[in-house]
Amino acid sequence: MMANKELHPSVEEFKAFVKANPKILKEARSGKVTLQELYEDWYLLGSDDARWDGLREGASESSSKKEEETEANRTVWMSNIVDTLKKMDQNQIQGYLANLNQALGTIQGVISQFAPNSGSSGSSAPKEQKPSGPFSFRKD
Repeated sequence: MMANKELHPSVEEFKAFVKANPKILKEARSGKVTLQELYEDWYLLGSDDARWDGLREGASESSSKKEEETEANRTVWMSNIVDTLKKMDQNQIQGYLANLNQALGTIQGVISQFAPNSGSSGSSAPKEQKPSGPFSFRKD
């Protein structure tokens, strides 16, 4: 059993700092950072550093309201996406993806016809050579 009197004085000061600014403890509980990391920041930077501005008890509530609004907007956005995905016909989506794949293949073909034979495609150039006539003849 370790009593508070046995703690290092800097730990006692940090505890007082956290008690005065409960938002710091909330940040640690949210899992964003650990208490150890917060203590190290406090020890290295001091209690007057700008790092603590958003976490001070007297800090403006607008930042927390903005965070809540942002979280609410994300939740609404994600629920809209999920609802839209539920309403979609999977066969129709697969058809759209097949058309998109075909269009991309066509675009790649057009680009490869106009692109000069460069060093990067030089190794695959002999494979892509088209026969000069309408029939393909191979020598054995």
